Amino acid sequence: MKKTFSIAAILTFLIFSFLNINSCSNREDTVSCFPNSTINVNLNLNLAAYNNLNFVGQPIYIDEQQSGTRGLIVVRTVDNPATFKVYDRNAPHLCPDTNTTLEIKNGTSIFCPKDNATWILITGQPTAIATLPPKTYFWNYDAGTKNLSLYN
Repeated sequence: MKKTFSIAAILTFLIFSFLNINSCSNREDTVSCFPNSTINVNLNLNLAAYNNLNFVGQPIYIDEQQSGTRGLIVVRTVDNPATFKVYDRNAPHLCPDTNTTLEIKNGTSIFCPKDNATWILITGQPTAIATLPPKTYFWNYDAGTKNLSLYN
């Protein structure tokens, strides 16, 4: 009787372990299949390419080396003191495929073309379909040099 219980317990454990490893279930802030990558980008806001980040609500895409697997969306959310949001362009609620790269829509929201999920650009709050906000990354801003560093 004791051996039967042990074998059943081991089999149950193995089945649940296998399902958990191979599923696309939710983690704390993204789906478990969300790609992990290094984020390490420095932006000089004195340059024309990044000028929009000198103004609140003017987002830009960052597709440079070490900016994730699909790039980033960066937006200034507050002027003084300067505050930013740095979003990963992978949809946080879906396993990555060819149609899950987040886009800026109407300059006020973030949009997933796969399922039409949307989020408020300035806050990242979900507004339709998704319950998870986009994955965000850390940033550091030096107002004297206007250098914005993005990292994880």
